[in-house]
Amino acid sequence: MTAKTYIYCINKFLTWSKKDLGQISKKDVRLFLEHLSERDLSGNSMNTYHMAIRFLFENVLEKRMWIDIKYSKIPEKMPVVLSKEEVKKLFSAINNDKHRLMIELLYGSGMGVSELTNLRIKDLEIEKGFGFVRSGKGNKDRLFILSSVFKDKIKSLVKNEKLDNENYLFTSMRGGKYNIRSLQMIIKNAVIKAKIGKRVGPHTLRHSFATHLIENGYDVSQVQSLLGHKSPETTMIYVHMALPNMINIKSPIDNL
Repeated sequence: MTAKTYIYCINKFLTWSKKDLGQISKKDVRLFLEHLSERDLSGNSMNTYHMAIRFLFENVLEKRMWIDIKYSKIPEKMPVVLSKEEVKKLFSAINNDKHRLMIELLYGSGMGVSELTNLRIKDLEIEKGFGFVRSGKGNKDRLFILSSVFKDKIKSLVKNEKLDNENYLFTSMRGGKYNIRSLQMIIKNAVIKAKIGKRVGPHTLRHSFATHLIENGYDVSQVQSLLGHKSPETTMIYVHMALPNMINIKSPIDNL
């Protein structure tokens, strides 16, 4: 994952600089980072670019590079993300099959809560393993992955509730669109029951989906398209969410 992310950042830098590797200087790096800063990139995205270019200089070009940039600090307020074990505990705490399926889909697809409640039967290609979010982020349609885990569960729901292609996948007792507030309460109650000591809402499952994909080796551009982000820099926050779980370097004190 980190290698793919670094390659992406380095390619952006080289394209911007329009110079051969041997001609690149620290001044070029500083100008590039200032260029990114002017675009109001978040601190963690700036930090990723900085680390990638530093890796290029020190490990590939064997040149020392240190640029003291104030915006390299990762913001303290990061999204709440569940561990994979916490996700399993959350699912297990929901007894109602329909309710559990909604929460599983939020995590398994990375959809936002309103995207889930607006999902219709006709938007799903169950046998092919994908579906479409209609008029999602940026008012654009986008594809989402539909795990084989959901195949029989969705078919069973459609059959039991006698839904047709035009129906919403998840309907209320009155047959209309499922209420977002009700879905939020399902999560809140499950979090309490599962004794997960975090503030969890529907968007937490989207954050967890993205972070776990990064941990599993998928790169920023792949995760970006699944989330519907316009810019890969927006998606880069999940690189930082995943990094603590991926770093496998032991402190020298461990070997004393």
